[in-house]
Amino acid sequence: MKILVVSQYFWPENFRVNDLVAELVKRGHEVSVLTGYPNYPDGVVFEDFKKNSSNYSKFAGADITRVPLMPRGQGGVRLALNYASFVASASLFGLFKLRGRQFDCIFVFEPSPITVGIPAIVMRWAKKAPIVFWVLDLWPESLRAVGIVKSERILRLVGAMVSFIYRRCDVILAQSRSFIVNIKKYCDPGQRVEFFPSWAEDLFGKATTVSASELASFSGRFKILFAGNIGEAQDFPAILDAAEHLKARDDIQWILVGDGRMAGWVADEIKRRDLARTVTMLGRFPLERMPSFYAGADALLVTLKKNDVFAMTIPGKVQSYLAAGKPLLGMLDGEGAAVILDANAGLVCASGRGEDLARIAHQLADAAPQTQRSMGQAGQAYYRKQFERETLMTRIEEILLNSRIVTKT
Repeated sequence: MKILVVSQYFWPENFRVNDLVAELVKRGHEVSVLTGYPNYPDGVVFEDFKKNSSNYSKFAGADITRVPLMPRGQGGVRLALNYASFVASASLFGLFKLRGRQFDCIFVFEPSPITVGIPAIVMRWAKKAPIVFWVLDLWPESLRAVGIVKSERILRLVGAMVSFIYRRCDVILAQSRSFIVNIKKYCDPGQRVEFFPSWAEDLFGKATTVSASELASFSGRFKILFAGNIGEAQDFPAILDAAEHLKARDDIQWILVGDGRMAGWVADEIKRRDLARTVTMLGRFPLERMPSFYAGADALLVTLKKNDVFAMTIPGKVQSYLAAGKPLLGMLDGEGAAVILDANAGLVCASGRGEDLARIAHQLADAAPQTQRSMGQAGQAYYRKQFERETLMTRIEEILLNSRIVTKT
């Protein structure tokens, strides 16, 4: 099968779509990717890409068609220009660069923004191929949730755009079961919307006991590791509140691995609150290094701000954390919290409750080693049952194959 993957983000940026593309190629499909110049998360085009762009035209046997865009930069205006420039560039240059090529289906990866669907619709029109659209972020609700857009008029316009995009898709996949009702509000009656969760990248399921050397200086302490995007949605004010409540406990170390738009603010707050002794920012590392950080941690932290939209979300790191076999600490509501509790994989408190996060961190740090191991083992077993990579890859392959049967007219 000839598959066109449309994604604003792709390797060398670290997103699950990379893993999906590699697996589809491995299964014998001819995969092409339409994407932009790599600039996530720092907001500037990768230096090596600028010097050696030809080295980034292939990935795991897939062809990559890259189009220019405005880098994310810093601030809301630059981010909006980044989104808009990819839509225009992928729709125009992408159509030109892919002229003469035909595809059996188009797969859209949408962690945000929803606008990635527009060039996919252009390709659908030109290539007469069905669209399978994987929704990992709800628009316009997420814009309201993080406060990026406050104008109700603009939010209504975005909602109309969402409806325009969804109604031109043949199959819509929802990252969370809670997404389905919301998505259907913007769809045609009877349109196919299915639950399809994320999985952990293969490397997280492979047993490793080798701890990252960067954690060696914290030996003897209970290490709580947060890995991923340091952004608005992750509620770092509440995380730092928790760390402040446990400031007197020298045996508990909070370790932040990642980067994002709030990283500077977090660094300043650590200094202002005098938390440098118990809260450490290590920065961003390649995905391949992350299993060693997980192996060296005693607990893995996942958080989301208090918001109805975020309560419908299962953060992608939950699956990776479960696969790693370490106990989880969660400060989140809804579906993400339910997964951790259902798996008996850790302790959870409500979103936005820094004091309660401190309480459960204290509780887990003082738990017997066997209790901690049991939580990690239970989480790993739950992952294999509910989010096993091979099962999900087979399912997405079947969905793509069957998409040609349900093509909308």
